[in-house]
Amino acid sequence: MDSHGNRSYKMAGRPKKKPEYNPELQFNNFLQELRDAYEEAASLRSLADELNISLLKLRKLLITADVFTSDICTEINNLHQSGKKISEIMKLTGLSRASVHSYLPYTKGLYNATEISLNAERCRTYKIRQEQVRLLKETLSEENLWQAVIAFQEYPFKTATGLPFRYKLKVGKNGEYNRELLIDRREKSKSLAWSSVVLAFENSKRISEEVKKPKALGDIRGVSYIYPILWRFGLIRVPEAIEKKMGKQR
Repeated sequence: MDSHGNRSYKMAGRPKKKPEYNPELQFNNFLQELRDAYEEAASLRSLADELNISLLKLRKLLITADVFTSDICTEINNLHQSGKKISEIMKLTGLSRASVHSYLPYTKGLYNATEISLNAERCRTYKIRQEQVRLLKETLSEENLWQAVIAFQEYPFKTATGLPFRYKLKVGKNGEYNRELLIDRREKSKSLAWSSVVLAFENSKRISEEVKKPKALGDIRGVSYIYPILWRFGLIRVPEAIEKKMGKQR
């Protein structure tokens, strides 16, 4: 009540504003994630494969992040800054429109926010995978192998014959991963026992030369899937022809 006997009400404060979305900050954070991933990568092609983005898009992003350049990149940017149109640069360089654009950095506001988030997550996953591989090669233990297997869930592997597959792990009742790989192939799925992976892993330690075919690791159920996994982890060497079919560069 106020001094006149009227009921008074306290005005509710204004609702707090949500933190404003800052697309430029998010994009810059993503570029830093990409710089870190690029430092770990063996090549542009291998990083594009790992992040599941096109080579042209990756190059454009790395140019935007100021960590990639080349003679043709410098030439195209100089021509663009001098006022040349894309069509003119195409004639002068003999490159396609897509290639010319891939050598120019992104401008503000032209990169999709959802895509930024997705690619930033891919960069973080890539770094985690690289670190797990490093730890495994440093200490060849079953536990380090398991941690690498956890990190590489949903990774796009290919068998020695070029058959694409991925695997995932189920979480058990205790909240931990079951030690069984669920292989996901396009036409059918199958499970791979952890004991088979460990057996192939132990056998690989005794092989110093190229492992010419999956069966060279032993007569092990599911060895055709274990073979590319051990190769991706850097634990075995394989013939160049098979390496090309498995598709990914370490």
